[in-house]
Amino acid sequence: MTSSPVRPRLRCAALASAVAATLAAPLAHAQQAQSGDITLPAVTVTATSPVAGEGYSAGTASIGGKGDASLKEIPQSVSVVTRDRMDDQNMVRLEDLARRTTGMLVLANDQGRSSIFMRGFELDSYLVDGMPAPLSSIYGSQPDLWIYDRVEVLRGPAGLYNGTGEPGGTVNLARKRALKDFAASGSLSYGSWDAQRYEGDITGSLTEDGKVRGRVVAAHQSKNSWVDVNDNENSVGYGTLEFDIAPRTTVSVGISGASSSVTPFNGLPTNADGSLLDVDRSTFIGAGWNSFKNSSSEGFAEVMHRLESGGHLKAALRVVNRSVNFRYAYASSAANAAGNVNRTAIARDYGEDSVAVDTHASLPFTLWNLPQNLIVGADFRSYDQTTLQNTGTAIPGSINVNSPSYDWPVPNLPLNSRTNVAPEQYGLYANLRIKPWQPLTLVGGARVSWYESTTTNLVTNTGSKVQVDNKFTPFAGVVYDIGRNWAAYASYTEIFQPQTTLGADGQPLDPREGRSFEAGVKGQHQGGLLNSQIGLFRLKDKNRAVAVPATTYSAANGEVEVQGIEAEISGMLATGWEASAGYTFTDTEFVSGTAGQAGQVFSTVTPRHNFNLWTRYDFQQDVLRGAYVGGGLRAMSSFYNVQGSARIQQDAYTVLDALVGYRISRNVDVSLAINNLLDEKYYQRVGGTSVFNFYGEPRSYWLKTSLKF
Repeated sequence: MTSSPVRPRLRCAALASAVAATLAAPLAHAQQAQSGDITLPAVTVTATSPVAGEGYSAGTASIGGKGDASLKEIPQSVSVVTRDRMDDQNMVRLEDLARRTTGMLVLANDQGRSSIFMRGFELDSYLVDGMPAPLSSIYGSQPDLWIYDRVEVLRGPAGLYNGTGEPGGTVNLARKRALKDFAASGSLSYGSWDAQRYEGDITGSLTEDGKVRGRVVAAHQSKNSWVDVNDNENSVGYGTLEFDIAPRTTVSVGISGASSSVTPFNGLPTNADGSLLDVDRSTFIGAGWNSFKNSSSEGFAEVMHRLESGGHLKAALRVVNRSVNFRYAYASSAANAAGNVNRTAIARDYGEDSVAVDTHASLPFTLWNLPQNLIVGADFRSYDQTTLQNTGTAIPGSINVNSPSYDWPVPNLPLNSRTNVAPEQYGLYANLRIKPWQPLTLVGGARVSWYESTTTNLVTNTGSKVQVDNKFTPFAGVVYDIGRNWAAYASYTEIFQPQTTLGADGQPLDPREGRSFEAGVKGQHQGGLLNSQIGLFRLKDKNRAVAVPATTYSAANGEVEVQGIEAEISGMLATGWEASAGYTFTDTEFVSGTAGQAGQVFSTVTPRHNFNLWTRYDFQQDVLRGAYVGGGLRAMSSFYNVQGSARIQQDAYTVLDALVGYRISRNVDVSLAINNLLDEKYYQRVGGTSVFNFYGEPRSYWLKTSLKF
């Protein structure tokens, strides 16, 4: 039997019918009484928000707090990318999602090793169920997305619960949870350049009463690239158990592991004047022996006790171990008039252990006959990072970019530089949501952080320390409901980032401080199946290190300002029609810095205009029932980078994508995705005159068969 082409969604009509049926009997009794006292049976009404991962609108997010809240109630710019949308657009790694999400920017590298930016700043960490871990492009720490149910993106400083970090924003990845009812899904995919991907996911109860549940998720992918020699293989596995140890108390534990193997490519050089090379997109500048390997293991445990009042008590632990080793060669100069470039190589072994602990209470209460909520908590995080590296060794001779060879000599690459960095942070936080009257919500929060980081030279056994005590980080927000579907919001947020640069007194400079104000309007329509938002933001990053002329020290007097507009709509536009569209205007500027820097563009690689659109339509007509089509575009204005006197620029471009599919049965779905439909030739990243200039992906296809039971 062919199933309905509309993916199952929680519908307001169904909820309304259930509520009406529940209330019908007592209301009938009340009407019959007509007068006099009557005792009615107790009625309990439970409303469920739209389920994350069904369609393109999640309805709620946890990234703005320590519990799920309506997107309309969060006084910050938030996007949620659901499991359905990730599947439709074949988002495999975090960078795939970032390229197609409002307010995010990707500076391309090997898949899984790209840099992700928001509001002009690179993400340096990410969250999994609210628990942090470092994010590093060079070490390829981007996670595979198959083990997550949704990804929540918060733009702007997230200091209340994070403490330290970059001010551009953060992302939270929500793990797939063990479910009571049996379910299984998977997919088999094949695409351009011999790309293959296999996914599996199975969950269900392990006891008859459903009090013990489990889930196992795994994926493997291997692919070549449109770039010669450059290939990529990665695997991920995840298992979790949930135990209901009491009617209101659940314990969750889990482990995951991931590995990747890449023949890395550091991008193309430019001509000597900074103009981009016009060579074949398959051109690889590097050695055949280039190698990159990454492996990680993760464990987590959490205890959640749900209070009768609707709040909760929660304690969570996340532990991650990562090891990386690589050696690769690349161009070390611009191409001369004949197209020749010099060469160099580096090597590195890296080990990282990270621990994160969080315990908090969400305590709802009633005041003025309206619901209020208080969150109080404490957290701890510790990273231990050891780096053994060769900082660069020249390879004699040169190669030509028009006919490169890959048979480069293997240089001796001793790991002479050896460093250990060990940052730790403790924090206490509180967040209060107050409703003085029905349309208005006031949000106030604060955090106090203690931070310490030691850096040790393992060769000389010397070191330095950065310490920040009693750092106060405030948060304030207001939400005002305008009718049932709209709300106006405003917020002020802060974050800080310690610095290792030394000042005139020989001590590390004060931390950088990110401060942001934003205001806008959010909408929630069709019972939460469609969300919209538009907001203005202004962000300042102060205390940036600036070298003092004719000295060996620096001063914390640099400042940048980033301001702009973000607009987004996502969810169900009509029956069978899902869409996600977002536009970002970003203006970045140095307010103060080195001589002549004030007034200049801060993040030249951030385009002023960035637009994303994706839509899918499931046909409703009988003759086409089961078929669906989708399509979208990514468009951005020009961007550039400056190295010395060379300006390296990519002009504005637009890339179109398409999708066609057919649901053969309730359990089987087949789809064909085509990326870069018109085969636009462009550079998706510009960097220096020797490296980090990457062509965008040519026209490609991805054929997928999905199974669900």
